[in-house]
Formats: sequence, C-alpha cells, structure tokens
Amino acid sequence: MERRIALVGSSGGNLYESGGKDPNKLIGEVIRQSQAAGIIVSKVLFIAAKASMDQVKPDTLASIYVLEDNEPKSIFTGTLSEVNEKAAELDKEIAAMIQGGSIDGLFLASADPDGVNNYSISAAAEKKLAVVGTGGTSMGKVQSKGLNVIAVSGTTGTTNRTRAIAGVSALAKHWNLKYKPVIGTSNAKEELSGSVWQRINVRGIMMSSLPGFIAMALVLAIGKIPGLGVFSSIFDVMIAALPVIVAVVAAKQVSGLDEVGIIAGVIAGVLSVDGGIIGGILGGIIAGVLVQYILTLCFKWKFPATTANIIAGSFAGLISGLLIYFVLAPVALLAGNGIRATIDTLIAINPALTGLIAGILIWPAIMGGVYHAAILPIVLLEMEKTGNSFLGAVDMTGLVMVSAGITLANILFPRVKEEATLAAPGFLVNVGFGTFVEAAYPFMFSDKLVFAGALVSAGVSGGLVGLMNVRGTAYVPSIVAPTMSNNPLGFLLAMLAALVCAFTFTVVANKRAKKRQVQDAKQIAG
Repeated sequence: MERRIALVGSSGGNLYESGGKDPNKLIGEVIRQSQAAGIIVSKVLFIAAKASMDQVKPDTLASIYVLEDNEPKSIFTGTLSEVNEKAAELDKEIAAMIQGGSIDGLFLASADPDGVNNYSISAAAEKKLAVVGTGGTSMGKVQSKGLNVIAVSGTTGTTNRTRAIAGVSALAKHWNLKYKPVIGTSNAKEELSGSVWQRINVRGIMMSSLPGFIAMALVLAIGKIPGLGVFSSIFDVMIAALPVIVAVVAAKQVSGLDEVGIIAGVIAGVLSVDGGIIGGILGGIIAGVLVQYILTLCFKWKFPATTANIIAGSFAGLISGLLIYFVLAPVALLAGNGIRATIDTLIAINPALTGLIAGILIWPAIMGGVYHAAILPIVLLEMEKTGNSFLGAVDMTGLVMVSAGITLANILFPRVKEEATLAAPGFLVNVGFGTFVEAAYPFMFSDKLVFAGALVSAGVSGGLVGLMNVRGTAYVPSIVAPTMSNNPLGFLLAMLAALVCAFTFTVVANKRAKKRQVQDAKQIAG
C-alpha cells in the first residue's frame, strides 16, 4: 500500500546551524530519501526564518515553503508574526487531510506543537500516525502529547542527509518497506545557494567536529589500560590532528561544496596546526570562502570542471594555510590558551562554587539555545589540550545523568502507565550514548518539582565535579565516561549523585501527583 507523509516544521534553533537555514536542501533531502523508500511526501509546511529560532524576534523575516510539482517552493515572505499566522491556516489543511486519511505519517523538523503546528500534530495524535522528527525541545513537547513517535533524531553533529535517512529508515521499517539510502555527490557546476559569508558559523563547525574530539578522548581512555601505553603516543597524534579536522569541516560548510571544499580544508588544516583548533577554524573558513570564489572565477573563464576543482581546492587551501602559518597562528593559539586559562582561574578561586553555578545554569543554557552556541565550543577548546574538560564533566553529570535519573524514575514509578513507555527510550539513549537529554523535557515541563529537582541535582553534581577536580566528557556511554576522566572515581561519584538526586525528586513528584489524582477522583465521586 502506498504511504504518504507530510513534512512539517521550521528552520529551528540548533537545526538552523545544521542545515535548517537552507530549506530547499532540507526539504529536498527528505523527498529524495522518501522516494527511495516508495514513500510520497504529499504535503510540506516549512517556516524558514532568516535567523536561528533561538534569537528571532516577531519582526524577523521568514518565509513559508510548501510543495509544488514535488519541489519545495516559497509562497509567502514576511515578518515571523505574519508568517506564523498564515502558516497556522495552512496547518489546518494538513490536519484536515490527516483526519480524512490521506496522510499516513509526519516528518517533523523543529515543529511547534503548541503554536503553528498544533492542528496537524493534534490530528496526528488522534489518528495515531507514525511520527519521526528532529529538534530537542519541540520533540520533547510532541512526545508529551502522546503521539506515536517512532524515531527522534538530534541535530548535534548531523546533516540534512543523515537526519532524512534516519527518519525515512524508521518509517520504512515501521511500514515494512524496502529502503536503501540515496547517497550521491553534488554537481560542482550547480549554482550555490546563499552567500558564502552567511555560511560562516563557528558553533556549527565545532558541533560537526565533535566526533573527532570524542575519538581523541577514547584513545586517551584506552591508553590508561595497563599494557596499552602505546596509545599515549597515538593520543598526541590525535591532538595534533584536531586543527585539520575542524579546518576540513569549516571549509566544507563555508564553501557549500563537497570534495573540493574538503581538499582545501585538509591543506589549510595541515598548515594551521601551530594555531590550535582556533587556527584550524580560521584556516578552514578562509579556505571555504576562497574555494567558492576561485571556483566561480574558473567557471566564468570556462575552465573544465576537473581543472576548476583542482585549482580551487589547491590554491584556496594553500593561500589560507600559509596565511595562518606565517601570520595568524600565534594569535589563534593565544586566544585558545586564554579561554582555558580563564576557566582554570575560576576553578582555582572556588572549585565547588564554580561547579555548582555551572551545574545550575546548564539546563537553562541548553533550553535557551546557549549550550550549542557557547558551552560546547568551550568544551572542545578544553579537550584540545587534555582530552577531557571541566564543562564536559558538568555536561555528563548535570544534563545526561540528571535526564537519566528523571526517565528512570518514570520507568519504575510513573504517574500513569503510558509514561513508562515514553521514558524508556530516553533513559537507554542517555545511558548508552551519553546524549538526548531532551528526553526529560516532557516530565520537567509538566511538573515544577521535577524541573526544580533537575536544577538542584545538576547543581549538586556540578559542585562535586569542581570539588574533586574532575575533567570528563559527555557523548559517550555512561559506563565508559569515568574511564575517560582524570579522576574516574570522582567522576563516577558525581554521576551517581546526579542520577540518584534527580531520581528521588521525580519519584516524590510522581507520588505527589498520583495522590492528587486520587483525591480529585474521590471529590468527583463524592
């Protein structure tokens, strides 16, 4: 049977920096991967703002994208307030299609379940449609509304293609459809969308480079195993490679190209190693800018595509790399050392208080969009020298383990039976992969005591991190995390403190809520 889905959402907050700012590519990739699975994208309602949704204002310019002739098309542009008002009317049409049975599933991309997309999401909940999506805060709210969410994808370190593949894979499996992801390369002669300068974003570069830092931390942990001291030398090699990694990511993202941007980034990165990761970022950004300009010039002069790629990649990499090597490397290295020195100074003054404050603030930071913009880049700067980080340890204890504690409590002592099913995947992902802290959002948003408990638990664990001088990282399995720390026992104690504290607060909140439900039922019966 033919399956039809609707793509609903927006350019998002963190998603904006990971592909959301380019709605044509985001929508196009979902359509492309869906077609490979025999799924039809029958409706699209996508709000593309000119800035991240974490920083938008009512007068921020935005556009509405829909589907026409199986291609994304902008049909209305105005202020965000105007766009939201018109989009809400279009969302009613999708809701009507869902009610009429002509849509079988939803693909959500940083949707707004309490606002613009309330009609379609409510209809999907009523019809029990299969739902996949991305966006931490929005998907947390979606899950709390009881939708049949079969897959949730984060945005950190992902691309439009990987998110599309993840969502379509889940839908294909759910509907028993054959699906093989479509992987290809873009044509270098195709017109590039958007200004090269608009694609420069440091936090997007740092987030996409995260796997390289985690690989380095894993090598550090392996090197601590007796008899595997040789990995200490490999760790030094990995540290030296970090500027190359960030340069490649920067050049690819900024250039808007694939292979030619990667090659330019490698050349620039190799020549930027003396400037640390800041030097690598600068070298990659400059290489990415030059790649596009040189490539465009080559095409203007009617060079063959192969020749244009060779010239653009090599010249852009060399020019930017040599600039960093001879001029900017000392300045970049000084900036990185200055950031690390500032953190070390704060910890030296009062480690427990510094950790306590960091723990309390980390939840508001991730909910407000500050985490990915500021905290994660600082974590990676810390990891550049030692393979672990003070803020990385606070991330694992204050976010990951607190979320694990909240979800575990809702598995064992839920307010209602259905919440145990909702909490289980979040707990397993947090413990198994050290990420997806958004799994706790439905429970935090629905009970103030759980929310307060999360802040207290994060503060307590952060204080312990500071007191015991712990350095660590998240984004790894919780059972592995202590081995990657400078103080494995101290890190383990801080992690357990966060888990137990959050678990206790949530159990108390759930029992209190159940007691109120019983009292209310008695009053109604009486």
